[in-house]
Amino acid sequence: QVQLVESGGGLVQPGGSLRLSCAASGSIFSIYGMGWYRQAPRKEREFVARITRDTTTTYADFVKGRFTISRDNTKNTVYLQMNNLKPEDTAVYYCNSAMATSINLRDYWGQGTQVTVSS
Repeated sequence: QVQLVESGGGLVQPGGSLRLSCAASGSIFSIYGMGWYRQAPRKEREFVARITRDTTTTYADFVKGRFTISRDNTKNTVYLQMNNLKPEDTAVYYCNSAMATSINLRDYWGQGTQVTVSS
């Protein structure tokens, strides 16, 4: 069974930092783009950042200069370093990845990890 498992969420004060991790596991042939999305209460899920297999990165404008996405292909893991967090960053953060198995190539989603920024 192929799955993505996030970790690293929690409660942090404004201006603080968190590092999210997302590990892919299962019978995976290849992992392509990996990324992060978030969903705040009463809002739609939105794109945060993405990294390709050759480490080309893309960021949403509202996180540029504050968040950094990276990946470790030896561990099938993607990270999101979040600095200078703001209350408006409060959301459930979801990991996403396109992965190939023996059956198909499709997008997978993690279960989400809660990030709360509050004093």
